[in-house]
Amino acid sequence: MQKTQKSVFPGGVHPTDGFDKALSMNCAVIPYRPETVTILSEQSFGGKCSFLVKPGEHVNEGQLIGKPEAFMAAPLHASVSGKVLSVKEITEQGRRLMACILQREDSPVSEAEASYKKGTADISLISREEILTGIRDGGLTGMGGAGFPTHKKYDTDKKITDLLINGAECEPFLTCDYRLMLEEGYALLNGVRLLLKGSGAEKAYICMEDNKPLAAENLQKILTEMSSSGLMAEEEKLEIRVLPTKYPQGGERQLIQGVLGREVPMGGLPADVGVIVSNVGTAKAAADMILGNTPLTKRIVTVTGSVKNPGNYLVPVGTSAKELVQLCGGVTAAQNRIIAGGPMTGPCVAHNWNGETELFHVTKNTSGILVLPEPGYEEQPCIRCSGCESVCPAGLVPYKIEFALLDQDYDLCEKLYASECIACGCCSYICPARRELSVRTREARDIVKQRMRERAVKKS
Repeated sequence: MQKTQKSVFPGGVHPTDGFDKALSMNCAVIPYRPETVTILSEQSFGGKCSFLVKPGEHVNEGQLIGKPEAFMAAPLHASVSGKVLSVKEITEQGRRLMACILQREDSPVSEAEASYKKGTADISLISREEILTGIRDGGLTGMGGAGFPTHKKYDTDKKITDLLINGAECEPFLTCDYRLMLEEGYALLNGVRLLLKGSGAEKAYICMEDNKPLAAENLQKILTEMSSSGLMAEEEKLEIRVLPTKYPQGGERQLIQGVLGREVPMGGLPADVGVIVSNVGTAKAAADMILGNTPLTKRIVTVTGSVKNPGNYLVPVGTSAKELVQLCGGVTAAQNRIIAGGPMTGPCVAHNWNGETELFHVTKNTSGILVLPEPGYEEQPCIRCSGCESVCPAGLVPYKIEFALLDQDYDLCEKLYASECIACGCCSYICPARRELSVRTREARDIVKQRMRERAVKKS
């Protein structure tokens, strides 16, 4: 196990002193099985699927129910066994989306723990093609961010030299990845071995911040046992890499800089510098699918902040966020904000929530449900302090991009490289005027990227 002593990516912030993680990091994962699930046709923005089932049909957990129709989509599977109540359009976080609503009819069944979850798996007879097929057919997506289909990362013609498994979990308050590394170490590392073989990389690094010493120790112990088992091939090179705690250490580009000292070029992808980055949850899901024949239908969600009993829950995709908050004893702040994910990157889905209306439904990339007290501040005029510029990991000047966006000067947005915004939220966090810099810089990014796509289409 190696530790990087100094962060090498520019900018970044230290948004908390650790109190946030302490709320739930010692809460073991509790399985929860709701009576109904609402599975959205889009598990990530733009990742549309068409449903293959109709109301009244019976489905089994893991059954294929959604076929990808877009580049950003991965196959959808039933997250519970039961009856299809309806396939209809619903409103989810202000958007109209198709959804499949299932009523669970099965009862929990205790099963013997699979061997890959408690020991070293023999993967010598599993080919790279079988791994890529499993990743695709299992509906695996990135489980720490945008939900990009995993198989599209691994099915590349670029030479991949290094695989980074992202367990940094730098987003404040969230501890779902931490609990996974503590409780599912064997499955996680077996999944890393599969992804390493599937990527064709020379080495895999399991990366985390130094505020997770128990997770690092646990994985190092298991890795040592695996290495002496006789079932790991010589070419399987895995290393636990501990990095300084600094947000956004878990950003793809920042992680690559921190571990490998490489910089992804503007407009490029990690594969352009010989790297693939996958979340620890995705690695574990790869083991579940390829070794356990279980598609991605469940995930761990952290419910925390201003709730009576914060915790981590293993839930089926489609679980109601409202139910999970109620499971934690409800909110403890009448004036509140409900955030889907973490406070730096997650969208606010409700203000002053009364506990009665639905919030949203868990998707494959839902890492948390966070309740925060309403801060009660208003935006003030920019004072040109350049604080946002000093903390931007992408080297941008967010306040200038904001001005250009508000003036609808999209040419200037492009000249200011708004396309390179990683939407980390550092600029909004540091701003003394409480400007919504992250929201506007992200909006400018999306506009610029759309303009670039349109120009590319015209040229072709």
